[in-house]
Amino acid sequence: MKSAVIVFPGSNCDRDMAVALEQVTGERPAMVWHRETGLPDGLDLVAIPGGFSYGDYLRSGAMAARSPVMRAVADAAGRGVAVLGVCNGFQILTEAGLLPGALMRNANLHFVCRDVALKVENSQTAFTSRYESGEDIFIPVAHHDGNYQADAETLDRLEGEGRIAFRYAGDCNGSARDIAGIVSEAGNVLGMMPHPERMVEPAHGRSDGRRLFEGLLEAIG
Repeated sequence: MKSAVIVFPGSNCDRDMAVALEQVTGERPAMVWHRETGLPDGLDLVAIPGGFSYGDYLRSGAMAARSPVMRAVADAAGRGVAVLGVCNGFQILTEAGLLPGALMRNANLHFVCRDVALKVENSQTAFTSRYESGEDIFIPVAHHDGNYQADAETLDRLEGEGRIAFRYAGDCNGSARDIAGIVSEAGNVLGMMPHPERMVEPAHGRSDGRRLFEGLLEAIG
């Protein structure tokens, strides 16, 4: 599986993502600086990592979403290339219009950093095929602006189309309907606040996040 990790000023999980991808796929991903206007040829996956791109100025992800490389990411997504946005990456995907809704300040106004229980809502996507629908897993979160919000019509559409990939099993940040991750209409773009790349080996305490990458590898083949 040929992959790339996009790096913005303020990214701090890009190396974590690269290590996880290399461990699972056996191939080192390309690290692509945000000012690039193109992506490597033949990519199967583009990963947008967590962190604080541009220091979260204006809004989390707002400036990064307008970086030159995001036009190439949008084009790749339109061609069916898998795109994974984690934490700040999820924020960037909503700001870029690749996913609906917005990530707001946590309801309790506190930074949340801990392992959280998630419920797998849809195991029929390329990202979730190694999980069972209804399964509870544990993945770390680390965010201040992870409160997913959208209007009622959008939320109902996400529910009806099976586009909610993960929900928080308990209250985490005030997200509407406990949404922790959603996929695009075509199913090839996933945005999620929890960090699967931080739970891929026994040394992390659990390896629940590894199956997300294994499912992608299997789906892309």
